[in-house]
Amino acid sequence: MMTTTSRRKAAIASLAGALALGLAACGSSDDGDDTGADGGATGGGEAGDVLTLEQLQEDGTITVGFAGEAPYSFQEGGELTGATVALHERIWGELGIDNVEGQQAEFGQLIQGLNAGRFDVIAAGMSILPERCEQASFSDPEFMYTTALMVEEGNPLGLSDMQSIADADGVQMAAMTGAIESTYADSLGLETLQVGNPQDGMDAVVNGRADVFALTGISLNWMADNNPDAPVEVTESFVAVIDGEEQVGAGGTVFRDADTDLRDAYNEELAKIVGDEATYLEVVGDFGFTAEERPTGDLTTEQLCAGDLG
Repeated sequence: MMTTTSRRKAAIASLAGALALGLAACGSSDDGDDTGADGGATGGGEAGDVLTLEQLQEDGTITVGFAGEAPYSFQEGGELTGATVALHERIWGELGIDNVEGQQAEFGQLIQGLNAGRFDVIAAGMSILPERCEQASFSDPEFMYTTALMVEEGNPLGLSDMQSIADADGVQMAAMTGAIESTYADSLGLETLQVGNPQDGMDAVVNGRADVFALTGISLNWMADNNPDAPVEVTESFVAVIDGEEQVGAGGTVFRDADTDLRDAYNEELAKIVGDEATYLEVVGDFGFTAEERPTGDLTTEQLCAGDLG
């Protein structure tokens, strides 16, 4: 497992030279595996059990599942870092849990791993969607989302949003398995090249296996900025429109359904951060997040879980 430290800013300063290595390690769910002998998370939560705040406080450690998507949660220099990790360090620290450890899995396997007891919560900036809410419980929103496209340098196909991909002939789109952009593609009848992590998506565009890779704008811009020699560019971010409806989205931390008290304690501390712009930017600003990504309470987890975005 990888343990967070307070040296987050130092990690960011050295990220440019090490990001490719860190992201290359994101495709295997075995990397950094440090589960207990029964396969349960060492932080205290086993499949089927109710995990309480008191248990975690006694242990002093919480184990978070992550998928290696920068700048949300990823490994850099042997340590776990990212915006969601920064949130968890702050929140769990306020709740008397000083150690945040990471267990890596592919994005599409995170909820399965959570419910199997491989880790205690998911810290991956996961979009709050109705189908996911049927499998697990989400915190209040932590990040507001827009989508962007990574394309060949010069954007020769003139792609700008999801509809432009659907309208073009023979465009091969890459999407991360389990990510919201894959759902958008399915809704538009697009066949996609499924990739396990962001690095594989960028590589698909670079080597010509895909014409475009769709992901959150924050993630794609982070990758492009930290891989300046890659012959790619990122479009302006946009809100996807599916069946005439804007797909306003937000992400949060994921809990097992039984762990309601733990989720409520987390939400209470989260509200203190997202409720104040300066505090929010103090926690996540080093990772490229701005006031535009801060939830303002206009969209709730209950609405997102119900698919009620009107």
